[in-house]
Amino acid sequence: MSARRTLALAVAVILLAAAGCAADPMARITEDDLRSDLFALAGDATRGREGGTIDELTASAWLAARAREAGLEPAGDGGSYFQFFPLERFRVSAGSRVTIGGRTLEVGPDVVPDAPLLAEVDAPVLMAADASPAAIDRLALGGRALAVRYAPAAGGAGPRALTQWTRTVTRAVANRASAVIVVVPDTPDTAWDRVSFRLPRGSYGLDPDGTAAPRTGTPGMPVLYVREAALDGAALSGARIRASIFTETFTYPSVNVIARVRGRDGAVSGEHVLFSAHQDHDGVRYAVDGDAIWNGADDNASTAVALLAIGRAFAASPAPRSALFIWHGAEERGLMGSRWYVAHPTVPKASIVAVLNGDMIGRNAPDTAALLGAVPPHRNSAALVRMALDANERVSGFTVDSSWDDPDHREGWYYRSDHLPYARAGIPALFFTTLLHDDYHTPFDNPDRIDIAKLAKMTRWMYATGRAVAEADAPPALDPDFTLERCRDYTGNYCGG
Repeated sequence: MSARRTLALAVAVILLAAAGCAADPMARITEDDLRSDLFALAGDATRGREGGTIDELTASAWLAARAREAGLEPAGDGGSYFQFFPLERFRVSAGSRVTIGGRTLEVGPDVVPDAPLLAEVDAPVLMAADASPAAIDRLALGGRALAVRYAPAAGGAGPRALTQWTRTVTRAVANRASAVIVVVPDTPDTAWDRVSFRLPRGSYGLDPDGTAAPRTGTPGMPVLYVREAALDGAALSGARIRASIFTETFTYPSVNVIARVRGRDGAVSGEHVLFSAHQDHDGVRYAVDGDAIWNGADDNASTAVALLAIGRAFAASPAPRSALFIWHGAEERGLMGSRWYVAHPTVPKASIVAVLNGDMIGRNAPDTAALLGAVPPHRNSAALVRMALDANERVSGFTVDSSWDDPDHREGWYYRSDHLPYARAGIPALFFTTLLHDDYHTPFDNPDRIDIAKLAKMTRWMYATGRAVAEADAPPALDPDFTLERCRDYTGNYCGG
């Protein structure tokens, strides 16, 4: 075959492939692209993409570059792909000082306060031989600091069990002590590295209106976890504790990545179907079986790369309405990016006709999935639910698990992803997910554990639902009686009912 004929044949093949993609834009959603993007975004090189860190910003820059390659135009601030926002962190200062029996303890490695507060303590220590609430209630503390040794066999294993046990002790003290000292033994059940990592991190907040004053600690009785090895066998009873506990607050930049495929119909191209994911995860934490990078492949690199694939499909064949894509930052810190965007949208909020959010869409049984916001009281658009269920029948065929949509479900799953601020703002919203698994929020949520075929099916389901919304004669109506029975204030605490 001549070189000219070879070139002509190659051009014909390319043109036929392009025509095929235009005729069936869903063909742009491929397992190969999803796999390649997933291993890039959720590999060790991105270090778990923790919100408010350079790792999250690096991953966000990568997403923006891939969105540009996919043919998506920037839709962030100032004609960019980015919308930066301030992420507040509030914690006990590492400069706080604690000495027991003249021995200086370093905040973090040796001693960890239970909560951010302000406290000055100078008192003798009473060591309780019996840490039961009844025994503590009988103690004449007289303003002394109460010391108790945690017993994992009685209190259960792990940091969560430790903090719950400590709260029981603290309630028994009823403010009769100047401080509570919980001595934590160095055993596999207590895992001091987990305690010393989690508690000093403090809490995160967002002030969407820019009007709240920086948070400061309030005076209170400190509860101090002390690593037993740091005491080096010294007796506590009769020793003296001197502590000066204070707090600090500061901000980090986090970012939403925002892109768009403009609609082709001028009459409705100003309306937007919003596809939502978050790109952050838990970053570098304590090691489990030698692995300290919490990659977050399912949570939520799975949906982040799904949005890239959906974007390619819309770019190949734009719909009448526009498709808006937002990779929210700092979701793991309390839905920060989505809360910021709802307060500071880059398109008119009224132009967003539906939000299709995904979070963890690549694990568990291959033929089941969940759609939250599909049944009352979480459903806010019956029309949008019908579109999603019809799309499932056409393209994915999942058995839809509705049990996690129950407002009394122990996980409260509906309230834990980025569709929530949009639903609260009165925008029809759905949450696509394949639910929790044993690797959730561990270092083992890695790319090689994702079911790529299932991820592709979930991606096509989200795309087909969004395509139906983008092509409908009228956007899905909001249910007139929709209300949320729970909400959160800007610090992430529950408010209202």
